[in-house]
Amino acid sequence: MALIAPSILNSDFLRLGEQIAMLNSSEADLLHLDIMDGNFVPNLTFGFPIIKQIKSVSELPLDTHLMIRDPDKYLEDFREAGADNLTVHYEVCDHLHRTVQRIKDLGMTASVSLNPATPVHVLEDILSELHMVLIMTVNPGFGGQKFIAQRLEKIKKLRHMIDIRNLQTLIQIDGGVDITNITELSRNGVDVFVAGSAIFKDDDPSGMIKKLKDNS
Repeated sequence: MALIAPSILNSDFLRLGEQIAMLNSSEADLLHLDIMDGNFVPNLTFGFPIIKQIKSVSELPLDTHLMIRDPDKYLEDFREAGADNLTVHYEVCDHLHRTVQRIKDLGMTASVSLNPATPVHVLEDILSELHMVLIMTVNPGFGGQKFIAQRLEKIKKLRHMIDIRNLQTLIQIDGGVDITNITELSRNGVDVFVAGSAIFKDDDPSGMIKKLKDNS
């Protein structure tokens, strides 16, 4: 059964504590945090003070996705704020292996994200070092976008790369995940699903998490 990682980008921030309490009691596995800097992506979200407050009430591991330039400057800060998994983008890391090793040295799991137009073969030489590969199935920057169907072939290629090396690296996807596509995505090798709008726009968010998990 796949892992479900609700993205709080689509939650009601005026009721954030209440919504995290709901997630704590749901079948969710991770809490996904989208950190955007208005530079690498055309949007701004939140920083260390909010992450620390979330960590103080969340019973779920914080799956922290950095959509920022020069993440190396802030790795220690994200660890201190409470990140459990730290995902950096391939497109902004000049020395990716060094960044990944530093994240692991700081006691977090290290993952790498690929934008929709970035091919999976660029990770061949570092795949064995990664906890997860996050494939963006929308262009990063905003929640509520439609799933890009062509990314299914990319998922299949990555699944093959992982399996022929007999690795435990997980495949995570983010963007447009909902009840209509989660079964097919799971069948094609996705392990971890980030879902925002599908969960928080539903009348019963906890029930939707269960439905997503049951159909994965």
